[in-house]
Amino acid sequence: MDCLLLGETSERLIYRKLEPSDFQDWLPFFSDPTSSEYWSEETLHPEEACQKWFDKAFFRYRYNLGGMNALIHKETGVFIGQCGLLKQTVDGIDELEIGYSLLPEHRKKGYASEAAKKCKSFAFEHKLSNSLISLIHVDNKPSQRVALNNGMAWDKTTTYKNNPVHIYRVINK
Repeated sequence: MDCLLLGETSERLIYRKLEPSDFQDWLPFFSDPTSSEYWSEETLHPEEACQKWFDKAFFRYRYNLGGMNALIHKETGVFIGQCGLLKQTVDGIDELEIGYSLLPEHRKKGYASEAAKKCKSFAFEHKLSNSLISLIHVDNKPSQRVALNNGMAWDKTTTYKNNPVHIYRVINK
């Protein structure tokens, strides 16, 4: 099952595979404290955190575990963030997650909602799953709004990777 939206577009965005050359564009994500304010894990220097992110992304690509797409602005060609479909195991259940992260300067402009909606429609059109989730820290209100804008509803609260999360879900009807 190929979960990448390669060659897809939405109103303002182009979706493509993350490339090693995107490292410097993505590095500011890890230099901004707001990027990790809702997620606790080991504290790393920004370059180390970015390398860990890239290693995980390329591992997912290699082993067909879904992955984040680079989000490129159609008009400017600027790298603005990442969004994608990720295979996850939550509470012992295999799920397909819509994940999204944007560079700080591109937040609050509707890009996360636009990208998440595109991932949802892609997954349902290609019959990748009948149910999609988003794992969101219980305090992350902006991401919860993105999930609600994507037609998702709160499903349950659990712990995922030592973080308290709400699981938002949408079912293809």
